[in-house]
Amino acid sequence: MEMFLLLIVFVPFMPEAYSDSHSLRYCSLGVSAPGSGLPEFTTIVYVDDIQTELYTSDIRRRVPVASWMKEKESPQYWEMATQINKGTEALFRHEVKIVMKRFNHTGGFHFAQVIHGCELRDDGSTVGFQQHRYDGREYMYLDVQTATFVPTMAEAQITVQRWNSPDARRGEMEKDNLENKCIGKLKRFLEHGRADLERRVRPGVKVTHRESGKVTKLHCLVYGFHPRAVDVKWMKNQIDDVPSYETTGVLPNPDGSYQIRVSAEVIPKEGDSYSCYVDHSSLGELLLVRWEPEQDSPRAVIIGAAVIVLVLTSVVVGVFIYRKLKDPYMAAANEEMRDAEERPVT
Repeated sequence: MEMFLLLIVFVPFMPEAYSDSHSLRYCSLGVSAPGSGLPEFTTIVYVDDIQTELYTSDIRRRVPVASWMKEKESPQYWEMATQINKGTEALFRHEVKIVMKRFNHTGGFHFAQVIHGCELRDDGSTVGFQQHRYDGREYMYLDVQTATFVPTMAEAQITVQRWNSPDARRGEMEKDNLENKCIGKLKRFLEHGRADLERRVRPGVKVTHRESGKVTKLHCLVYGFHPRAVDVKWMKNQIDDVPSYETTGVLPNPDGSYQIRVSAEVIPKEGDSYSCYVDHSSLGELLLVRWEPEQDSPRAVIIGAAVIVLVLTSVVVGVFIYRKLKDPYMAAANEEMRDAEERPVT
């Protein structure tokens, strides 16, 4: 259950678009039932797609996960980060109860999330973000440009009004933190882990298909690549995009690489070609892997079966003729042997 919830909580917030931008993200989770298999409060820190720091209510300290964070950051940094997380843990205990009340939940297992951070894009521009979720669904977010919170569900109205009030102005404080302090930390962390963060591993690509009547389902598996950002789609005649009917999204592998499968349904016609398009930062140019239909078409199978029948028929006929020809010779030979036995020996 713990791994399942961690996937729900943290995986959807990885950046999906192909880009050379960098990001720093803080993903915090508070649960209503401590006995659920998860700590009552957890914060995981990511630089790009690499987990770098961890705090839980069980260990009560912010600890390094990436080796370069442990080597480069001072003990004072970890002590300060621990004190911040202890304060956030206390706030989350209160916030989880408040959000449950807003959604009219009096018991059971529920969880509240806050995902905030910043992104440094390859053109030098920056952007901050903050999302608030309950049981995996967003119910409000921070509009960083206007420094105001925006409800996406009716249950967030009361909280949004309070946080946006002239007395609170919570959005302005969060905006300053995301656009200034967060970007400063991101730049520092990028220097710490540049060798790891800029690692490039080319993807492997495997194209398969499955036929269902007139429809052919094309599957493109792209695997073993790093970093996470990738663009995968199906192309018709190397020009037109083919709408995907299914995708797994980018999934992590145990070795730190990633994989994704993108599928499409097509009705192949003579002269059409289909290719899996892959764009990744490890590639010098985009990759097109063409799908080749099986050579054994229905017509070829019919022709092949006819040849087999013809060969078998020829064999049967040959055996029949051989036996027919063989029988007279055998009769004559037997007659000669009887005559030889009846002659007197001289």
